[in-house]
Amino acid sequence: MPQPFESETLRSRLRPLVAAAVELPEVQAYRAFYGLDLPGKHPGVEHRLGSVEVGGYQVVAQAWWPPQPKATLLLMHGYYDHIGLYRHVVDWALSMGFAVLACDLPGHGLSSGVRASIGEFAEYQLVLKALLGEAAALQLPQPWHLCGQSTGGAIVLDHLLTGEPAAALGQTILLAPLVRPRAWGWSRLSYQLVRAFVDAIPRRFSENSNDVEFLRFVAQDDPLQPRNLPTAWVGALSRWVPHIESAPRSLRSPLIVQGDADLTVDWRHNLEVLRDKFAAPEVLMLPGARHHLANESPELRERYFRFLSERLG
Repeated sequence: MPQPFESETLRSRLRPLVAAAVELPEVQAYRAFYGLDLPGKHPGVEHRLGSVEVGGYQVVAQAWWPPQPKATLLLMHGYYDHIGLYRHVVDWALSMGFAVLACDLPGHGLSSGVRASIGEFAEYQLVLKALLGEAAALQLPQPWHLCGQSTGGAIVLDHLLTGEPAAALGQTILLAPLVRPRAWGWSRLSYQLVRAFVDAIPRRFSENSNDVEFLRFVAQDDPLQPRNLPTAWVGALSRWVPHIESAPRSLRSPLIVQGDADLTVDWRHNLEVLRDKFAAPEVLMLPGARHHLANESPELRERYFRFLSERLG
């Protein structure tokens, strides 16, 4: 599939997100390519794509808002991902009457930075803090619900446990949240063995969804997919895991959605940690669901969106 936009060119032409935006042809091509032409599905919905300077990165963010939004969903994507892949979550949020604010993490999607890398997970906290600042600058309606898939879930829970959550925050949604990846002991050993010799290893595309078309698109057609796993990111993760597992408890009660066929994260261990850290989190287990819940099969998505709608409606 031909690439209809060039990411660095598009990023260089973006204005700050809070500025009144002129719709660039490259933005139109980007939205069409990823199926983000949601204003056509939701009449009256406005869309804006711009950039935010955070910690030396040019972070590309985008917002959608219906004519009379009643709340806001702040969305954090997973590792290797970008917001172009999250149309189902954005569509659901708009159907709930929420505005949506999201960004591509450093090294992901349209944002700047070494592909799929990070120095420390603390840099992700700067990004989330900046996104909250954009929500205030855009005067997006409260409450501000947080939603994170996988690494995005790790960023959200880190904010809740070790940050200073704003009074404007509403509910928290964690989709297959990362605490430890699957086979974490072996992964750490491998990192120690190879980090002195290589900066990255080739990425292996996993079958992390029951949606076959999504798997094909990511592996073959998505021009924004990183092709390597940087050892620096694994090192940052290895330092973050003990940080979050020793974090103080919170009185918040997040909504957690987890598939029992998830082979990406150590979900049994992770749920134990989250049940210990939070006050009575509500967990929806999805039999047969894999890791990438934001792009699971329509049947599985419908089930967890119904669960979330009942609690956020």
